[in-house]
Formats: sequence, structure tokens, C-alpha cells
Amino acid sequence: MTHYFTNDNIESNIKEILVKVKDNTFSFYTDNGVFSKRGLDFGSRSLIDTVLDMDIHGNVLDIGCGYGVIGIILSSFFHGNYDLVDVNKRAIHLAKMNVSKNKVVANVFYSDIYSDITKKYDFIITNPPIRVGKDILYKFLFGAKDYLVLGGSLIFVINKDQGAKSVIKDLSLVGKVEILNRNKGFFVIKCIFN
Repeated sequence: MTHYFTNDNIESNIKEILVKVKDNTFSFYTDNGVFSKRGLDFGSRSLIDTVLDMDIHGNVLDIGCGYGVIGIILSSFFHGNYDLVDVNKRAIHLAKMNVSKNKVVANVFYSDIYSDITKKYDFIITNPPIRVGKDILYKFLFGAKDYLVLGGSLIFVINKDQGAKSVIKDLSLVGKVEILNRNKGFFVIKCIFN
């Protein structure tokens, strides 16, 4: 799984995929070395569908954005200031192309988790990389506390077979956790930190 973070030696093969959400069709460039290159994965779709039933506004961060699918789709439905960040340079390049292709306004830039984040957000949204291990996963999730405004929400998706219950238990020690949706083993979770 390290190729999602260091893919310089993987041959590029850019393809275009179409994603339909609520009667809107989006077009995305994907490539080797990025997550879910063949199409929108079920976890991300569950996250997007759940968030579209909410009111998202203000400053929004899509962390670990990949080729930009979550942030781009949400920014087309909700007004706000969107930042899309990833550690994978190929993903950043694709996300910038996809922002332009889908005619949305979003700022795409490099950040190793929160290393280059300089402001606070109303919402941090992510389909975090699970297979990188608990330490990095927890940096994504618990690190959000320092980059959310008071009362801001971390919203993420995780599979029950990949530690959802222990993540919920651990986050409950530092915030108010709510399961927004369960869909075929995927949990969409919101956390508002204490």
C-alpha cells in the first residue's frame, strides 16, 4: 500500500471515469498509484451520500483527497471554501486537473496529514487510508481536533472489519461521536471534539 504515498516509480496511465451522484455526472481523471482508480469506491460513496443529507458550509478540508472525488462532489452541492490535500504528488496533480474539469472552486495542495495545514475548518471530511496502520490512521482522526473550529465536525468513513468499533470507542474518550450511517459494513462517523 505504500504506493499511495510514494508512487514515483509507478508508470502513469491516466484514465477517465464517470461518477453519477444525485442525477449529476462528474468526470475524473485517475491513474496508477492512486486509491480507487477504477471508480468511486463504496466507502467514499457512502460518505458522500451521507454528507449530502447534511448542511455543509464554511471552511471544509478533504484530507487524503486522492484524485479529489469527495471534495469536488461536495463542493458542487454546498458553498464553502474547500481545501483538498494529499501526500501523494500524483494524486494532487490529478485533483487539480479534476477541479478544473468539473468546474468547481477548490484549493488543492500537498500536506503530509496536517503538516501544511495553517487554518481551522468547520468540517474535516475523509476516507482515511486504513492499511497504513493504526498510528497514521489516528493521526488523521485525532489530529483533526487541532484544525477544527470550536464545534467543528470530523466526518469519516471506516469499515467495521477494519477497526470501526475500536475507533469509535477511542474517539468517544475525546469527543462526542455519532454514527451517521451504516451501509454494508461501512460506518460513516461524525466526531465533535471536547
